[in-house]
Amino acid sequence: MVSNWNSPDLSGRLKTQTKVCYSSGIEEPEMNLKFKALTKSIWVFHFASASCNNCDIEILDALTPKFDLERFGILLIGSIRHADVMLVTGAVSHKGAVRLKRLYEQAPKPCLVVAVGCCACSMSIFRDSYNMAGPVDRLIPVHVYIPGCPPKPEAIIMGVVKLIKALKKG
Repeated sequence: MVSNWNSPDLSGRLKTQTKVCYSSGIEEPEMNLKFKALTKSIWVFHFASASCNNCDIEILDALTPKFDLERFGILLIGSIRHADVMLVTGAVSHKGAVRLKRLYEQAPKPCLVVAVGCCACSMSIFRDSYNMAGPVDRLIPVHVYIPGCPPKPEAIIMGVVKLIKALKKG
């Protein structure tokens, strides 16, 4: 008989430590057991914020059988409440910033954020636009940046593999 399963330490709740992300001022959980469990099956929610759809097409291309991101256990889902990772594409407008923050708050924690494309990473040509709220990392903490306009599916796969390696490393 194993008595560890009923111990107070294994009560079903994961104890997470948090640290403050300096770029956004938001608390984010540190790597722990939950992050390591994510390496087997990552569910991804795609947030397209005022994008030109080139990054979206490349993400969908990476999910097709030619490149097959599902071999890493990655599944694109339609609800942020079931997601482990949020993919963000496009420049974030002021209206989109409110929605992006709300979606990030609704996501189960820990939720990893991947900025895909130059617009999400650095605002690119929209940097000085009056209607843009800024790059994604000013609004929510970003864990992986995948630059490119649009990034190739190989770059998206490389970013995901680096994310999985970082999770395994802890």
